Amino acid sequence: MDGSVLHALVSFALVAGLVTVIPGLDTAVVLRSALVLGRGQAFGAAFGVTFGALVWGAAAATGVSVLLTASHAAYTGLRVVGALYLLWMGMGMVRAAWRGELSQGSEQVPDTGLVRAFLRGAGTNLLNPKVGAFYIAVFPQFMPVHVSHLAMGLGLAGVHDLEAMVWFSVLILGAHRARAWFAKRRVKRALDAVTGTVLVGFGVELALRG
Repeated sequence: MDGSVLHALVSFALVAGLVTVIPGLDTAVVLRSALVLGRGQAFGAAFGVTFGALVWGAAAATGVSVLLTASHAAYTGLRVVGALYLLWMGMGMVRAAWRGELSQGSEQVPDTGLVRAFLRGAGTNLLNPKVGAFYIAVFPQFMPVHVSHLAMGLGLAGVHDLEAMVWFSVLILGAHRARAWFAKRRVKRALDAVTGTVLVGFGVELALRG
């Protein structure tokens, strides 16, 4: 591997690692899945999140996400859609907790559950314009001039994904040990209420951001 490419990847890994461990929306979705739905759906959500990051990485590298920073209308449109998605998902959890409905476990419909978990993670990431804004702001600093921007963008996003999966795995495996307690009906309802409220808060914050 070219020395400048390796240096760029290692340097970016330091920046992305710090961003990865900061609690945020993706972490909330994966952790809630681990505590309520089990490891399978939690890893499904985590892979969905990392898939979304790869898409954003390719978009940033090819200049597509420049539109988000150059066009206020495009950024606002994606921001509103993302906010509505978060509000819908969060309010659904709060409503289920209020009614006493239990979250559907992966043991009931494993295939459908995993697909839904993946789509939930991917949707959460893809509809968050902050991810694209972060990549478009940071990537140029780690792009050697003699390499393919698309390949380098995917490489940088891949590094970010690798760090995220390590972090998510720690959270998921740690949460699995505590899942017996979280499996209690009242605790599940409380967790859904708290997570749903957090997602609604993210949605409102995203909608009000100028």
